[in-house]
Amino acid sequence: MAASNFWDNKKRSAHVITILNNEKKILSDVKNLLDETKDFLEMAKTIDSNDLNGLNWLENESTQLTLKIDELETSILLNGEYDKNDAVLEIHSGAGGTEACDWASMLFRMYSKYAEKKSYKIEIIDQQPGLEAGIKSITAIIKGLNAYGYLKNEKGIHRLVRISPFDSGARRHTSFASISVTPVIDDSINVDINEKDLKIDVFHSSGAGGQSVNTTDSAVRITHSPTGIVVTCQNERSQVQNKAKAMQILKSKLYEIEEENKRNELKELKGEQRDINFGSQIRSYVMHPYSLVKDHRTNCEETNVNKVMDGDLDKFINANLRRNAK
Repeated sequence: MAASNFWDNKKRSAHVITILNNEKKILSDVKNLLDETKDFLEMAKTIDSNDLNGLNWLENESTQLTLKIDELETSILLNGEYDKNDAVLEIHSGAGGTEACDWASMLFRMYSKYAEKKSYKIEIIDQQPGLEAGIKSITAIIKGLNAYGYLKNEKGIHRLVRISPFDSGARRHTSFASISVTPVIDDSINVDINEKDLKIDVFHSSGAGGQSVNTTDSAVRITHSPTGIVVTCQNERSQVQNKAKAMQILKSKLYEIEEENKRNELKELKGEQRDINFGSQIRSYVMHPYSLVKDHRTNCEETNVNKVMDGDLDKFINANLRRNAK
């Protein structure tokens, strides 16, 4: 921050300040937690084993301290290069028609609720509705400190088991949807993109029209031929803005692929077995014949499915962060 050119790039300098403030907060939290623990231990010495009120206080305070320690530990684990960045969240419905599209919309609601709890902002970039209900796919940017660090743990296939509301026979159905998460990288990261490798299509924005969607031919679809990556943006007010946003997401995706290739090469050199990411079933949400959400990577479970669908994901995300840190 003392560098003479620090403020030349306002976006970058603001990001650095945000990171600095977060580090200061962690140090402050550590100090406060040490003070609270010291006070707790001193108070615990004065409680008689026959004092039920005192023992209840001891149990409650112990639980609260444990939760604070877990939360602090999780924040320290977010030390990846892009963990503090915004995240591009993509949800794609699997096979199953209307049922799968409805599941994709349920997942987007779940992540919207999670973002709300974290005070994150959501910017929808592209959305393809289902024929009868739900969504075929949706792309959104989740904006907030550590958004990528948390949401990267959600990559993979999510499975739903329930009695279908679309089945007149009230039979049990299994639906799948895939979650993809990439970090939003800033302009300081150089990603070499050859213009000749890009196919850019302009088309009519879909949606309700009116003030909610710009209905001119402003939507932009960019296809990167070497990788087959397709990025669509239609929610900005102009073609130029949609193209700029689509290029930003494409840049992030290409950089993520490059980093993933490097990680895989390193694992091969170390003799480690590669993880199966996309296409793997990371979590099951069972609503019938019993109620259970289970993460298959960590065996973390929650019997209250509605609680999870309302965005209470910290239990699963924290467990996976600890698993990856080992």
